[in-house]
Amino acid sequence: MKTKEKEIVTLQRSLLHDTEKMLNKQIEMEGKSSASYLSMASWCDMMGYNNAAKLLYEHAEEERQHMLKLFHYINEAGGLAVQPEITGIKHHFNSLKEIFQLTLEHEIQVTKSINIIVDHCFGVKDFATFSFMQWYVTEQREEETLARRALELFDIIGEEGIGLWTIDQELGKLHDNTSDA
Repeated sequence: MKTKEKEIVTLQRSLLHDTEKMLNKQIEMEGKSSASYLSMASWCDMMGYNNAAKLLYEHAEEERQHMLKLFHYINEAGGLAVQPEITGIKHHFNSLKEIFQLTLEHEIQVTKSINIIVDHCFGVKDFATFSFMQWYVTEQREEETLARRALELFDIIGEEGIGLWTIDQELGKLHDNTSDA
């Protein structure tokens, strides 16, 4: 009969194994976010949506930084951060609107994942990781808001005539407003 390994904090480690596993899964999610946004940016570049491309290139880098922040936290707490294999990235899109619909859907999934980690940390009284994850909670609120604002542009402006050009211009302003914050 295999006995369950008791979760303890030691001199070498202050991170519970279950928490480490969840954080590594979040690393994978952040890595996939970065790769997805990079792919979306490339498509926008190819299609001439320069402001959307700029927004998404910078968003891809931001997601990579989120991943690295988790890497450092896990390793500093005595765990082992694992570089995930990134597969299943979409490279072709039907429209600019589809990109921002996918972005919002994805950000909602990331928020759910972070909330699960935060709930777990509170439940096991890992208040250090709980506190660390509060930054991600706040960041996700901003990410979802940005995605919603981008998607709203399609409803407000419309895609007919110069609509897509205007939306791309507004995405540049949206990007500039969020990067100043």
